[in-house]
Amino acid sequence: MALITGVGRTIGIGAGIARRLAASGWDIAFTYWTPYDDRMSWGREPGATEAISRSLAEHGASTTAIEADLADPDTPARVFDEVEQRMGGVTALVMSHCESVDSGLLDTTVESFDRHFAVNARATWLLIREFGRRFAAERGTGRIISLTSDHTVGNLPYGASKGALDRITLAAAQELAHLGVTANAINPGPVDTGWMPEDVREACLRSTPLGRLGTPQDTAHLVDFLCSRQGEWINGQLLMSNGGIT
Repeated sequence: MALITGVGRTIGIGAGIARRLAASGWDIAFTYWTPYDDRMSWGREPGATEAISRSLAEHGASTTAIEADLADPDTPARVFDEVEQRMGGVTALVMSHCESVDSGLLDTTVESFDRHFAVNARATWLLIREFGRRFAAERGTGRIISLTSDHTVGNLPYGASKGALDRITLAAAQELAHLGVTANAINPGPVDTGWMPEDVREACLRSTPLGRLGTPQDTAHLVDFLCSRQGEWINGQLLMSNGGIT
């Protein structure tokens, strides 16, 4: 069973990953946090949780959705408790949650900086810690995957906290070796999930050799491979899956 965080919108990367893993035979538990969407330009998507759950069920997956504020340090343990009670143990942990508010060196507030690190870095550590403490599946089947970014210019707290997320994730490849768990981070580059203004879209298209924008499906296919038996040998890696964007 896979636990996927940050599955709040039907067109988001998290939802794309959930659908791909469901199609590959995984049962899915996922988290979402609508107050984050309320603060963002795209706003809340009414009925998204139900629509995502239905799409997973169409692939034959058992599913459960948990609203989770990952800025709260007690939330990761609670999420694992709820998932285990409803569905059993977690074999794959895929972290696509984030806090992302555009601001730079001069205009980032302390409150925003701290919240970014609480959600993007601290919650990642606490989720991985819970996974490591509770993992009881067959050796070689466990997977930890996080989504990261290297975008810091004009996006300082997001990029800096994602850099911390990288280090935490890659440490798990060594520290959880006794469990036979693999841990990798994926940098998908800019993915078209409805957040890009037109100037950003055009800049990304010009900078990508393949001449298109990244999609949630691009990321989902890589996650699906890493979660498979065939992906077992890839471990402790920061993987660039961005179409070659410069």
